[in-house]
Amino acid sequence: MINSILKHTSSKPKRLFLIDGLGAFFTALFIFIALIVFEECFGMPKKVLTMLSLIALFFSLYSIICYFLLKGYWKPYLKVISIANLFYCCLTLILVLQYYPHLTKLGLTYFLTETTIICLLAIIELNTLKTAI
Repeated sequence: MINSILKHTSSKPKRLFLIDGLGAFFTALFIFIALIVFEECFGMPKKVLTMLSLIALFFSLYSIICYFLLKGYWKPYLKVISIANLFYCCLTLILVLQYYPHLTKLGLTYFLTETTIICLLAIIELNTLKTAI
């Protein structure tokens, strides 16, 4: 399955910017609306959720702009967002550890699932950089 995904993304690598941008947008939206409104259900403080939401929104704008404006020279831009995604995952895991005593099971599940998905996307992006022509 991973090989199939890599084969598909290496043939249309710019599509990764769209996937990344939409994913980051929905992450920002979900964090901002659902998690902040229902903070007590997740256990992460609002200021932390706001910061994570703003970072995701910035990543979304970056990726969407890259998708629409880049014509041929896309590799360094994909490398930037893939490393930024890994940074976001590390930051999220640090925050999960820091606020672990306050997190609910739902909050812990959300943040670990989100981190796993973003890490997988970053790995696909980095592998696409290696395999793309």
